Amino acid sequence: MKLYLPRSFHSSSFMATFKRSLATVEYICTWPGTKNLTYLYFKYSMMKKFISLLLMLCLFNMHVFAQKTFDKHPNTSGKGWSNLFNDSITNAIYPQGVWSITDGVITASKDEALWSEKEYDNFILDLEFKNASGTNSGVIVHATETKEWIPHSVEIQIADDYSEEWSKATPSWQCAAIFGHQPATKRTVKPAGEWNHYTITCKGKKIWIVLNGELVNVCDMSLFTSAKTNPDGTEVPSWLPNPMSSLGLHGHIGFQGKHAGAPIYFRNIKIKELK
Repeated sequence: MKLYLPRSFHSSSFMATFKRSLATVEYICTWPGTKNLTYLYFKYSMMKKFISLLLMLCLFNMHVFAQKTFDKHPNTSGKGWSNLFNDSITNAIYPQGVWSITDGVITASKDEALWSEKEYDNFILDLEFKNASGTNSGVIVHATETKEWIPHSVEIQIADDYSEEWSKATPSWQCAAIFGHQPATKRTVKPAGEWNHYTITCKGKKIWIVLNGELVNVCDMSLFTSAKTNPDGTEVPSWLPNPMSSLGLHGHIGFQGKHAGAPIYFRNIKIKELK
């Protein structure tokens, strides 16, 4: 009798129990006068157990898969989603007079960051941004400090990759890169003046970045153990002295302001915390 079981059933504990049950059935079926009836009963019983276990495993795998799939933009109208900032950004931390909001669009007049009051661990952040010509900005996560945030956080780069400067920049300095560490796999940012859709998921030491419908970066912070060299051999900027693997995860979420004279615009910034 050959058994063809799904790969997920090939665990030692399950197979041991299953084989013991089959051995019991085969033994009982040797008793005189009971072979047919006993065999049919146990076959029915085992099939019920097998199907129940299969269904339970399928449901469990579906749940785990749903929790670990961060390769698409989410439906932010679903349960658990909220606005990161209120309509007047009075629940944000920033220097007075630098950031403003008009018709739901948030922008800055200086190179000062806008911070969430609350600190987060695991979350999905969904937003839209619009570059101007030459924009160099970013979304900041895992910021354990807000004054000296650069060496104590991870910056998800925003840049106008079509401009003269940023089209020739180091790949890990271009849009959707983990700044200074890991470039995006492809360019999906839109030209200056058009709105872009950005989804950033942080769970444990992993970061997923979806830009305009495509998963363009997946970063495992635990692999970045050097303050000098990235895993791909490229050099880490000198102003990032702390290896990503050593950074804290509980921190503020921030948005870089008007850097190098070029503005940046944000809207529809929503967040969902993950367990």
